[in-house]
Amino acid sequence: MTYYNGENYQEVVGEGLTLVDFYADWCGPCKMLGSVLAELEDQIKIVKVDIDKYQDLANEFRIMSIPHVKFYKDGKEVSSFTGFMDKSMVQEKIDEIKNL
Repeated sequence: MTYYNGENYQEVVGEGLTLVDFYADWCGPCKMLGSVLAELEDQIKIVKVDIDKYQDLANEFRIMSIPHVKFYKDGKEVSSFTGFMDKSMVQEKIDEIKNL
């Protein structure tokens, strides 16, 4: 799991399968989802974006509610969801994206 630090976003998501988690430290559901993602990080590249630090990026993607997760395959957004999902639901999404 890596944390976005202001680098070129397209380069971050440009290769392979990437899950981007838009979160905030004060967000309870974000913390719960973070624990779920930690269990799945061996299956997909995970990048966490703190919306308080990177408001411009959150605004660019019109992130209005968190947690908000985007899935990318070779730089192209292929799926997303908003809100908490348990491990089996996130696993299902990852499997779905691997088969695209």
